[in-house]
Amino acid sequence: MKKATTKKRLAPGRSLGPLIEQVRALVQSARRTAAVNMNTLQVLTNFGIGRLIVEHEQQGHDRAAYGKETLKHLAVNLTAEFGRGFSERNLEYMRKFFLVWKERLPQISQKPSAKLPSSMMAQPPSGTYPVPFTLSWSHYVVLLSIRNEEERGFYEIESAQSGWSVPELKRQVNSSLYERLALSRDKIRVRRLAEEGHIAASPSDMLKDPYILEFLGLEDKPAYSESDLESAIIGKLQHFLLELGKGFLFEARQKRFTFDEDHFFVDLVFYNRLLRCYVLLDLKIGKLTHQDLGQMQMYVNYFDRHVKQAGEHPTVGIILCKKKHDALVEITLPKNANIFASEYQLYLPSKEDLRQRLLEWTADEEDTR
Repeated sequence: MKKATTKKRLAPGRSLGPLIEQVRALVQSARRTAAVNMNTLQVLTNFGIGRLIVEHEQQGHDRAAYGKETLKHLAVNLTAEFGRGFSERNLEYMRKFFLVWKERLPQISQKPSAKLPSSMMAQPPSGTYPVPFTLSWSHYVVLLSIRNEEERGFYEIESAQSGWSVPELKRQVNSSLYERLALSRDKIRVRRLAEEGHIAASPSDMLKDPYILEFLGLEDKPAYSESDLESAIIGKLQHFLLELGKGFLFEARQKRFTFDEDHFFVDLVFYNRLLRCYVLLDLKIGKLTHQDLGQMQMYVNYFDRHVKQAGEHPTVGIILCKKKHDALVEITLPKNANIFASEYQLYLPSKEDLRQRLLEWTADEEDTR
């Protein structure tokens, strides 16, 4: 009777360790690239299908109800042959997708037989506008629901640069991120939002008005304290960091420092790696007062003098309050103060209300010129 033998997995020698890591990194990179390319190929295919549908219409074949019947028959035939993904509704999305994006992509919208350069199939360098498409088809379906061209461009750039998932994109659209950022900017910087996305080059660039904290779930409570608000934020820190914006790192809660034998506590301390500065958050559930502003000024002064290191930029203080008072902020703080007050809401705002505010703000800007 022969003795059974088992194959043993040999432990690699010390010299094979780097080789295994290099091979593993190469395989992982190849898989990521394949996923990106498959994503891009699906979007390009849908763009091409939309082009063919539009060309069919332009040749006079489709008119009114007959056009709907064409999509219905096309959906039945494509689904029978290729399976899911070719419903009548999705074909209408493809048609609309081509019409919305064709002006930006003349190299593939005007030449049915044109082949895309291989460079277009790769992920573009960070910070550049996506050429031609770097998001998934599901992302573009969400973007198609946005009528305003500048707003749609902003969300497309932000999704690509920030790596938003589809649920994150939906949440940012529903919370009116574009309008909230626009309300804290002049007209030139609003235009830059649509062309370049949200670029944090100065402390004021990180501000939103208001901040939307519906994910905390506090709106169902009849009353809550500042401690409740703080605890809810810590419990949903990932969501809160997304709402704060780009480059934020969480450092501490109730950060204590001592000055002249008295103890003081900063509600939340963050660091922004893009601006290279500390960001202090104070939470107020009531109306903003001048005492709140003075307290934040003291916090900022302490961090600038005792915490900030050489090469870092001045500390920024943000007071999140239920109701702010712009005139009070203006008269209390010096013009060069890095202290800001922003309101927060515990529910998703009406996009129409924010758009109306933006229109009123734009009119006021024109009047002051």
